[in-house]
Amino acid sequence: MKDIPQLDEFLNRLWLEEGKSEHTRQAYQRDIKQTAAWLHSKNITTLNCQQTDLQSYLASRLQQGISSRSIARSLSSLRKYFQFLLRGNHRNNDPTQDIASPTLGKPLPHALSEHEVNTLLKAPDISTLIGLRDRTMIELLYACGLRISELISLELNQINLKQGVIRILGKGQKERLVPMGEHASNWVQRYIKDAQTSFAGNQHDCLFPGRNGKVLSRQAFWYRIKHYAQIAGIKSHLSPHTLRHAFATHLLNNGADLRVVQMLLGHSSLSTTQIYTHIAKERLKQLHAEHHPRG
Repeated sequence: MKDIPQLDEFLNRLWLEEGKSEHTRQAYQRDIKQTAAWLHSKNITTLNCQQTDLQSYLASRLQQGISSRSIARSLSSLRKYFQFLLRGNHRNNDPTQDIASPTLGKPLPHALSEHEVNTLLKAPDISTLIGLRDRTMIELLYACGLRISELISLELNQINLKQGVIRILGKGQKERLVPMGEHASNWVQRYIKDAQTSFAGNQHDCLFPGRNGKVLSRQAFWYRIKHYAQIAGIKSHLSPHTLRHAFATHLLNNGADLRVVQMLLGHSSLSTTQIYTHIAKERLKQLHAEHHPRG
């Protein structure tokens, strides 16, 4: 299009000077062409458009139902393009300079319901060595809000069955003590007694070894959880942090203090934990809508 001067040169510079991938360059090209086409329909070009023109364009995208994240990305593409035109003396100002990016709400992690968690916990066949190991791992994951990396690296010396706590070495080598609770403690005790030493090649330091006695990979254990989710008929999208999210959300739903949840999760900042208060609020709204006569 004639209204998009030096577009090819701009895209080439993204590759030559900034090392942007072809996929990224195509995204820039698409954003700029869509903007130019809208401006052209208003008899405006990228050379003479003003801030108000671009604000009107972005507002029209929002009205079409385009997400704030996509609009923010488009604005980012336009900023870079107009800065390029400014440096090349094709324009004497940058019309994007004072346009604020849309606020991006942090996506809420999905949390399983308490019923779904209970169904998932019952999915492993505990009459088998692997099933008993997996049941115990899922119990610990949910009872303690562990990261998967923390769970698979657990060693026997980190478990204190007498006090009912585990010692976790989290991000930044920060140590925390997390209570297991009665159910998880019982499963860990049963697993250590009946199965832990039965894995071939296990040197007795790794709490949850794989079939060959070596430490499980994160991916291997996550495949196990997704397998059990299928057995349990759970159709919700699961991520590696799903049970950690459920742990935090269910604690807050049942009245736990936010700072206590922060300590249990090993978050260095309270603001990181606060996302779970939003999940709890959303759940309360849903319950109100479902069960209140005027919901």
